[in-house]
Amino acid sequence: MTADLRTRYLGLDLRSPIVASPSPLTGKPDVARQLEDAGAGAIVLPSLFEEEILREELGINRSLEAGTEHFAEALDYFPSIDTYQGTGDRYLATLERIKARAGVPVIASLNATTAGGWVRYARRMQDAGADALELNLYHLAADPTRDAAVMEATDLALIAAVRQSVSIPLAVKLSPYYSAMAAFAAQVVAAGADGLVLFNRFYQPDLDLDTLDVVAKVDLSQPWELRLPMRWIAILRPQLGASVSLAATSGVAVGTDVVKALMVGADVAMVTSALLRHGPGHLRQIEAGLRAWLEEHEYESVAQLRGCATQASVADPSAFERANYLRTIHSWPAASLPAG
Repeated sequence: MTADLRTRYLGLDLRSPIVASPSPLTGKPDVARQLEDAGAGAIVLPSLFEEEILREELGINRSLEAGTEHFAEALDYFPSIDTYQGTGDRYLATLERIKARAGVPVIASLNATTAGGWVRYARRMQDAGADALELNLYHLAADPTRDAAVMEATDLALIAAVRQSVSIPLAVKLSPYYSAMAAFAAQVVAAGADGLVLFNRFYQPDLDLDTLDVVAKVDLSQPWELRLPMRWIAILRPQLGASVSLAATSGVAVGTDVVKALMVGADVAMVTSALLRHGPGHLRQIEAGLRAWLEEHEYESVAQLRGCATQASVADPSAFERANYLRTIHSWPAASLPAG
């Protein structure tokens, strides 16, 4: 019998727990359709960054005002612009195009820098037809005058403001750097999140030793990176309950990675790097690997598998906490250590 891959995420019925997460691929209508055809249970669009919108608007204003302080006639150089499609408008147009063609849920993603930006664009994404919204809390706590309590309170206020402004399901994509993750995750849910996406990968800058420039560098995820979201999903699933959706992201590349994510309690496993490496069609291989494992181990559905290895269900709950630290260190084979 063929295993049933159906799952629910953010209250949405998905045909598969394999979700195409934000990347340049998911922002292209034609490629988004390929992802759907290859088996994606849902598609998450790339994030709309408020900084991009503001930078574009400032650049246009500077161009239009150039020379006006010296020549009065410069005010007549350009006609008035009644309609202009900026970054935000193009994003919403793409969302509408993908939504019109997609047979699976389409989730918009937003990263804003101001409270007004979060609320304004969240509403516009809902109006453009998004089935759900993912808030991408991607920021670095580098200001020494803002401690953890202030940063967390700000994030929670933003989540609550967006929750009050939209009616579609709301997921929050978190980084792993909060000082008390379990407590903060519960507060995020209390603020109105229907689900959590664990975790955001912060791309680290590099240095060019010849020019001494700081260089932006993108490294695609590796399989071992799945361990961090697995650990926290296993801890959070019994704490938050079945009504809160959990998504695992980072390091998902093959079908057995999806199996692991489901076992610790995830509702979906999100894939980005593997699709950038191998193309949209790789989703078929991931799904085939998931089905093969389920059928080999006589699972009839992903629902039957989900949560069988959370902290509440495994024989040794300490394996997900510090008690496992020494065992992990001593797991390195002695034969591989240098003599002396």
